[in-house]
Amino acid sequence: MTWKIDIENIAGIYEGSAELEPGLNAVKGSNWQGKSSFIEAIKTGLGTTATLTEGKDHGHVRLETPEKAVSLDLNRTNGVVNVEGTPYLETKYDIARTSLFACLGEQNEIRRAVREGQNLADVLLRPLDFQNIDVQIADLKAERDGIDSELAQAREAQKRLPGLQERVTQLETEVDDLRDRREELSTGNATEDRADSVQSELSQAQANRSQAESQIERLTQTIDRVETRLEDHRSELEDIEIDEGDSVESELADARSNRQEVNRALEVLQNVYSANEMVLEEDQLDLITTVDRELSGDSVVCWTCDSTVDRTDLENRLDALGEKITEKRAQLETHRDRVEELEARREERAQARRRKRDVETKIEDLEEKLADRKQSLEEARDRFERADERVEALSDAVDETVDAITDVESEIKYREAELKDARTELDELESRADQIELLEDEREEIQDEITALRNRKQEIKQRARDEFSDSIRDISERFETGFESAHLTGGFDLVVARDGREANLEALSEGELELIGFIAALAGYESFGVDEAVPIMLVDGVGSLADENLRTLVEYLDDRTEYLVFTTYPEYTTGDGQTIDPTNWSVASRDAIDAA
Repeated sequence: MTWKIDIENIAGIYEGSAELEPGLNAVKGSNWQGKSSFIEAIKTGLGTTATLTEGKDHGHVRLETPEKAVSLDLNRTNGVVNVEGTPYLETKYDIARTSLFACLGEQNEIRRAVREGQNLADVLLRPLDFQNIDVQIADLKAERDGIDSELAQAREAQKRLPGLQERVTQLETEVDDLRDRREELSTGNATEDRADSVQSELSQAQANRSQAESQIERLTQTIDRVETRLEDHRSELEDIEIDEGDSVESELADARSNRQEVNRALEVLQNVYSANEMVLEEDQLDLITTVDRELSGDSVVCWTCDSTVDRTDLENRLDALGEKITEKRAQLETHRDRVEELEARREERAQARRRKRDVETKIEDLEEKLADRKQSLEEARDRFERADERVEALSDAVDETVDAITDVESEIKYREAELKDARTELDELESRADQIELLEDEREEIQDEITALRNRKQEIKQRARDEFSDSIRDISERFETGFESAHLTGGFDLVVARDGREANLEALSEGELELIGFIAALAGYESFGVDEAVPIMLVDGVGSLADENLRTLVEYLDDRTEYLVFTTYPEYTTGDGQTIDPTNWSVASRDAIDAA
């Protein structure tokens, strides 16, 4: 169950190796001893990053796990680092969910988003972008349509079975009766060799004529069915309407541009608001302007226009700026809705085009089939005419008895041919009808998959929010936090409550923000089942937590994964688990790291 890793020229480690055991693995050392670089080396082996040591042109990582062995070579060419070999994680989806939810270093996007007070929708739901849900749904729909076609044929076959079985029984009886009739006619009626020869020829000619006539009838019915289906598909093709204009693409581009512009403006306003709000709340006006403190009230020289105002004026202007931020948020939501609407319209147009191509292909196939059947019909009519002429010529050469026997024998051959065709068709219908239950089960499975894919994004959203809320409640029991509760809104904004009301994230301590960042990452970890992709979790850069809180957090995370690797300082306690000593590694100097 041990993981072994050998490192050469990765991040700040020139050369090093270590073993990871199930449970806690604490990389314990002072600054500049390669703790964070060791985490980067594991990430390189997993495939979430590729960090070659600065100034080195070649590096190597070998990772041996109970499941597989990974060997990666990193080479720098023209300033670009290329990786040779297959990492532990082989799909973009696995790499995305592991990078976001299991590689929890200080620069983890979720931890950083929480620290900066950003909306979490993009980072928490990003792995969905790699699942191609719409493409999977389209493929499943095409497969379902094919099953629907087969199912319709099977059900039609089931309806025809009783009638065809009755027809086979009737033909078998008719053939037996005709054979008895031929036996009666042949007994006691000797004929000359000539008559026998003519009779044989006439019988064959009549059989040929009957077969040609039967084929003409079947081909005529087939042509009628094909023409009906062809007309239906042509009508379907006419009903397909496709908006070929380019307005959707241009509107979508404009909508995305507008959304981006409003988003940038909102970020600027939020930054201005946060900075000024901090100056007023912390009562630090003296840092940036002149303040005259008088008994009647403080007067302040505005740092933007150089005019003298009182504190109330500044607070009013800050409130006005807050209202403007609210307006910009509403505009941003409107533009987001517009982008989603236009993307849906574009997808509808793509689906209509695919449907049109499918119908056009079916029309081409039917037209080809119709032409083939019409040609076969002409050939059958020619055979019928030749056989009919031959029968007429031979009929004059036989007497009444021979004629009667010939008629019976011709009828026997005709009925036997019909019986053979009917039995063959019956076998085909029975085989097709036997597929109904199997096809229905396959269709139900595909429909369930389509429904699950359609609901997946919403289910992931709800599960992430529920996991976050559950973990926050659990954390509040383990840590003495300064906030009472926290939750994610439907739009994945982070809301924290303190003293019974919503609190600003900037009022939280660094340690509290770090805890919330880990909780948000764990919500994604559980929602996307990251443990299915990789059994390890990496934690780095938690210096803002006190020793006791760090130990509690590590124990909490250890319950979620098979292997937990975290970095810490020598003075911190690590609890049960393995301690990894980095002093045996060859690492870059502090100057080299600073230069990097």
